[in-house]
Amino acid sequence: MNLDLIQKIAQVNLLGRGGAAFPTAKKWEMVKNEPGKQKYVICNVSEGEPKVYKDGYILENYPQELISGILLAMKTIGGSAKGFLYLRKDYYQKYQEKFLKIIGSAPIEIFCEPGGYLGGDESAACEAIEGRCTEPRQKPPYPTQKGLWGCPTLINNAETLYYVDKIFKNSYKNTRLYSVNGNVEKSGVYEFNVDLTIAQVLKENCNFPKIDFFVQVGGGASGRILLANELDQPVSGAGSITVYDQKKTDPYQLMQEWSEFFVRENCDKCTPCREGTLRIREMVAKKKLEVKVLQDLFFVLEQTSFCSLGKSVPTPFYDLLTKVMGIKL
Repeated sequence: MNLDLIQKIAQVNLLGRGGAAFPTAKKWEMVKNEPGKQKYVICNVSEGEPKVYKDGYILENYPQELISGILLAMKTIGGSAKGFLYLRKDYYQKYQEKFLKIIGSAPIEIFCEPGGYLGGDESAACEAIEGRCTEPRQKPPYPTQKGLWGCPTLINNAETLYYVDKIFKNSYKNTRLYSVNGNVEKSGVYEFNVDLTIAQVLKENCNFPKIDFFVQVGGGASGRILLANELDQPVSGAGSITVYDQKKTDPYQLMQEWSEFFVRENCDKCTPCREGTLRIREMVAKKKLEVKVLQDLFFVLEQTSFCSLGKSVPTPFYDLLTKVMGIKL
């Protein structure tokens, strides 16, 4: 059964749904092939990116399927596998009792994430569960090699494991979950084919705007900004689409929200991220954007930040400045 399940996952080309889109079968195979009697599975339900709430939708509506996916992962990777349901604090408070009943005597522990965007990083999750400061680790080694307590650890997003259960039951139909919000008629979570373009997703749920608009795709802070004529492409990242009314949206206010988020959520571990996000926030607050300084900050953040948070900071700012505000960088 174990090898068959990995083959099934590979056949449908299930990609990780946490944002990185790493091939799920490949990750499972890596952990399965690592030597060691003790192995771990972490179901990551941190969901710290703003305006992404598909994992919460799964917790609310498909708890049995999620636990089934975790158990299937534990059986597949071998060893004396133990599971962790790694929940964001508000999810932990809301759903702990429900999941304790579903888990029963199975070797799955419910863990409350200490809080913060970085808690969703794979290695930071390992640090948190081990009782240390929630900060990313130096990679390599990767969690698949040395994760929890130095043991091979499989870390998958909740949506990924939800679909593993469907694949096991032969009921997977090549779909994914989309969080749709912003200036739309019907915000919410929708399930459509993975190959739909952004425009098609908005049309399928009757949310395609009749106004001048732009969208942020993949996350409400780090996601890319796309104009109305750029929507003929699949939804990237964590599967979110946020629609903005181009005439009513203040770009400085939007950038202020992003900069506040990145300043608040960075761990202060590396200088580029700590200082770079502060400098961006200062310029945005004063509404005085120094192009050369921004270019330098974006370059340093992308090239030298320790983790993905710092590396992702320039993307939304660059897109908004060049596409919506018409500033050349």
